[in-house]
Amino acid sequence: MVKSPLNVPQLAVDAARAARMLSEVRDARLAGRRTALAHRPVIEQSWERTLRRGVDPENGVRAGLLSPDEVRRRREESPLRDVLPVLREALLPVADAARHIMVVAGEDGRVLWREGCSTVLRQADGIGFELGADWREDVVGTNGVGTAAVVGRPVQVFAAEHFVRAHTAWTCAGAPITDPRSGRLLGVVDVSGPLDTVHPATLAWVGSVAKLAEAALRERHTGALEGLRAVAAPVLARIGGRAAVVDADGWTAAVTGMPYTRRIALPGPPAPGRHRLPGLGPCTLEPLAEGWLVRSCDGTAEPEAPGATRIVLDLARPRRWSVTVTGGAGRWSRELSPRHAELLYVLAVHRAGRSASGLAQDVFGDPARRVTVRAEMSRVRRYLGGLLEHRPYRFREQAEVAVLLPDDPKDLLPHSTAPAVTGARATGAVGR
Repeated sequence: MVKSPLNVPQLAVDAARAARMLSEVRDARLAGRRTALAHRPVIEQSWERTLRRGVDPENGVRAGLLSPDEVRRRREESPLRDVLPVLREALLPVADAARHIMVVAGEDGRVLWREGCSTVLRQADGIGFELGADWREDVVGTNGVGTAAVVGRPVQVFAAEHFVRAHTAWTCAGAPITDPRSGRLLGVVDVSGPLDTVHPATLAWVGSVAKLAEAALRERHTGALEGLRAVAAPVLARIGGRAAVVDADGWTAAVTGMPYTRRIALPGPPAPGRHRLPGLGPCTLEPLAEGWLVRSCDGTAEPEAPGATRIVLDLARPRRWSVTVTGGAGRWSRELSPRHAELLYVLAVHRAGRSASGLAQDVFGDPARRVTVRAEMSRVRRYLGGLLEHRPYRFREQAEVAVLLPDDPKDLLPHSTAPAVTGARATGAVGR
């Protein structure tokens, strides 16, 4: 007997009938009985994976929730935070009116954001669809978040197409969001609600919004490369031989003496010094702003060994704080936010380094605020890159670090209430 797969988008006009038919298919599939109807291929394949993982169809598995601090840390570090305005503008007005919620999960299936209809949010709590919950397919079975992540395309899961019984009163449509620079999965955006809210256009809608988010990420990347190109131009003009300036992922901003290549494969993670790169052979890597200077060592123009890098933290001018780096890649500067000025000041004073707890105590007076410190240091490392190390956080030993201070110790970062800064102002011991 040839089984006929149920076409959920067509049946969505009669949600109750579709739900009954899917429930019969679900019961028969779990009991090992043959039926005339079958799940769609994408759902059947997901069920096969789920059964192999041993997920309980009656109760499922609820992994422990992430702590609120861990959720905040992951939000701060997730590239998806940059496209939340796109997702909210495109999804929330309709989702709220249609009794849906918008859920954004990270690459590992953990729920990081959840917004929309308040009644549905409370219902979602009842099935563990909460902030910090793990909704990977091999944890909670077939669902819009986990299954979309596995198959790498938008997926709609309706009623008893869900593997776990408690989820069969829901309909959800999820779409993966990938990094346009690397193709790496960043997470999944999902719209979910009670099964009577199913609509045949929901899947296309969510998939289109995911593409909008990827386009926004691509535009941000293009803008970042343009900024790096402006820094690269004077550096490349001063050096001979074959060289390129790339961002942290190897995407090329500018080249000299060599054909343009869209992307250069960097070692992971990149570090200053000599490396053998695919297609280029022996090269040296030197930190440059938010990227790297790649200089060929192919013998046609042997570069000098990178000299000592000098880092100058300028805190002498009121509210014009900056960091300037001078090394083999030339000289470049970046203005600092008040928080980054505080953090780099502490690291300049404590060259042996500080743990996340130590920095939290120095800056906030609370060693428990490690999540905030890690998020801020992640941003600092975007432009100082290989010049900073972590565990503990510190400047690289090979770098020479100097701090330019105001004439009057009381003028050191006058906005700051960080204990490390206020203590230095009070004692007059503002630097080494």
